[in-house]
Amino acid sequence: MTLEVRAPLAGWVLALDEVPDEVFAGGMAGDGVAIDPTGNVVCAPFDGEIVPVGEARHAVTIRAASGIEVLVHVGIDTVALKGEGFEMLVAPGQRVAAGTQLLRFDMDGVARRTRSLVTPVILAGAGVVRSPVSNRLVAVGELLFEVDVAGARGAARDDSGAGLAQARMRVPFEHGLHVRPAALLAAALKPFSVDVQLGFQGRRANARSSVALMGLGAHCGDVVEVRASGADARDAIDALSRVLSPVVEAPPKAIVAQAPAAAGRIEGVIASRGVSTGVAVGFEQGEVPVEEKSAGAGAEARALDGALDSLHRHLATLAEAAEGPRRELLRAHAELVRDPELVSRANSLVRAGKSAGRAWREATRATADALAAMDDARMNERAADLRDLEGQVLRILRGEPPAARREIPAHAIVIADDLLPSQLIALDASRIAGICLARGGATSHLAILAASAGIPALVAAGPAVLAIADGTPVILDAERGWLDVDPPGEKLAAAGDDAARRASERAADLAGAREPAVTADGVRIIVNANAGSVADARAAVENGADGCGLLRTEFLFLDRRDAPDEEEQALEYGRIAEAFAGRPVSIRTLDVGGDKPIAYLPLPREENPALGLRGVRVSLAHPQLLRAQLAAIIRAAASSPCRILVPMVNEAAELSVVREMAAACADEAGLALPPLGVMIETPAAALAAGALSRNADFLSIGSNDLSQYALAIDRGHADLARGLDALHPAVLLLIAATVEGARTQGRSVSVCGAMASDVEALPLLIGLGVREISATPSAIPRLKRLVRTLNAGECARLAGRALDQESAAGVRALVQSASGVPQ
Repeated sequence: MTLEVRAPLAGWVLALDEVPDEVFAGGMAGDGVAIDPTGNVVCAPFDGEIVPVGEARHAVTIRAASGIEVLVHVGIDTVALKGEGFEMLVAPGQRVAAGTQLLRFDMDGVARRTRSLVTPVILAGAGVVRSPVSNRLVAVGELLFEVDVAGARGAARDDSGAGLAQARMRVPFEHGLHVRPAALLAAALKPFSVDVQLGFQGRRANARSSVALMGLGAHCGDVVEVRASGADARDAIDALSRVLSPVVEAPPKAIVAQAPAAAGRIEGVIASRGVSTGVAVGFEQGEVPVEEKSAGAGAEARALDGALDSLHRHLATLAEAAEGPRRELLRAHAELVRDPELVSRANSLVRAGKSAGRAWREATRATADALAAMDDARMNERAADLRDLEGQVLRILRGEPPAARREIPAHAIVIADDLLPSQLIALDASRIAGICLARGGATSHLAILAASAGIPALVAAGPAVLAIADGTPVILDAERGWLDVDPPGEKLAAAGDDAARRASERAADLAGAREPAVTADGVRIIVNANAGSVADARAAVENGADGCGLLRTEFLFLDRRDAPDEEEQALEYGRIAEAFAGRPVSIRTLDVGGDKPIAYLPLPREENPALGLRGVRVSLAHPQLLRAQLAAIIRAAASSPCRILVPMVNEAAELSVVREMAAACADEAGLALPPLGVMIETPAAALAAGALSRNADFLSIGSNDLSQYALAIDRGHADLARGLDALHPAVLLLIAATVEGARTQGRSVSVCGAMASDVEALPLLIGLGVREISATPSAIPRLKRLVRTLNAGECARLAGRALDQESAAGVRALVQSASGVPQ
């Protein structure tokens, strides 16, 4: 079988060895030809699908129905331009016909800033290039070369040997994983009979594929997980350590996952709080195999349609019997399995000769890869949902239940690389004592499900957890963030007693959660909840929330083609306010930016989104969206005590514009203007709190962003995030400045974000003069109990001492040692 690859550009064709770059000239990046262009538009060289390649705009990859991939890389060293001078005309996952315009570039501008405009057109995967054209002019659409699929290059990998090796490595290349570094990785692996995968932010890529590696979107300094399997696994890891930079605390060596883990402590990220003891139970995910051969387009289409209908009914049935976050997730999955674009893409692949299973896998993964490449946690989570649905449909096609069931022993601490929501739902929750994952995120759907079920969980604990043998006694401490492996008997018994004590405390906390939180010396502390849905509101009320200190409205704006209108927003805000049953609700206006792309909201791709268009800046740049949202909140406030909360405000002038617009909306509707507050999320806003308070009715400190900006640590940075502690004295000083600035104008100050749910932060916040916090619903009963044990005067003295500490660790040690402060 052959594929004809036609010229994507007009120009002079060169042999690869004439390209002024050793990587392309040496064939390290792949076989093919190059074109010195006379035109500035790249066109599709054959019918196919656009493959995601991370943030690259200087290159485009297209995949044929046969699976052959061809990369068109415009110019040499153009990655350094970071997309400037290039315009992508298609989206990842889009199907295109031969000749479709894919990419446009500024020939003069790019030529002046790079070594050469010579554009390699290379085979990016398996196959053999036949009859390449060379040394002549070609027009767009003329034959360049043919690819022989049967003559696939590269020796088969031997996965039967004794090896599974893993390591964490840092990307040292200035422009991340682009073509040249990818070629170096492939060259380093050439001597070894081994399969190597690189993982980054939930995505995986074949280490021998330049296209796949570009699609990871890993930048310089990012840490990737390297996993090798086969007889030469450890040797391959060692070879890659000479190209990438190993991340280790000890001398560089791979972690061999087959060796039993020694007793010790493994740290992770808390996803669902609690303490439990039990035995480790490994959970292997395993990829569901698919039937490659098609039984004919008609039969395969019917099989796929039947599987999708079956899964939709299954999920809808589960949703009817579920409650809270579990019900919402199941309903979302039931809708996603019927997504018209996803189903259409799969059916197109079926018509192209793919089996139902192969078509569904390729359709879901193309969309998932595109979503996972976005710098947006919500989109990344939707990508994980697609991977979950992929496996469920494939199991139905094989005649199996949608989710693989597994019997687990009582008191199981489930250990896995990652765990999909469907896999957790299929397990017997009564037997799960806890969950510990090598990967995963603290805000993932899995984390939400675990929290709603009261299952302690740690995520991002690293590959070391996969080495724990089944049956090993462990202590999962998701209050402090670690897993103790094979601890001494007395330590295990003490942890069991601690878990029982916490369970008893939790029951007592719930019983008193609806009572006011008043300190021992009579100071009332308002304990509100953060929310983002009606289900969150109901959970907040059940846990004793005094109101809602932060209603995130982004849930209404993401995952859709058009912005919600005023009517839809007013209805949804009203439903949530009604669920809070007369308690006050602070509704935050849209908080998105360059790191949270919205299809209908054109925002520039920014070098540093955290310092660009965010929060109120976006709203002021798109006043029609802001006006509709303000009008909707004002309508909701007519029947419930709602307040308007404006994010990322730095200057009083910004709030003045919002206030004028809100007042106009209120006048038009003949309604009263509700209280208008600002989020304090930057050091500038904290230091200007007095000036802001003159135009704001209340202030709300966003502790997550305030800490990020004060400490210059990206919240999403894999290695630095542990140092992002809101109890750092610098952050506490900014909170103190905010409280003092608000006091001069008689304004209240609330604190939301992770700090508000941190029991060690509570006495400090009270001591600094904060009288209102907004926490996660599940934390509210415990926080209210702790308030009642504290003395506000003693807290003030403790906070004064905390401001003199040198580090967050010093502050935490001070709080833990202070008498009268609960541990």
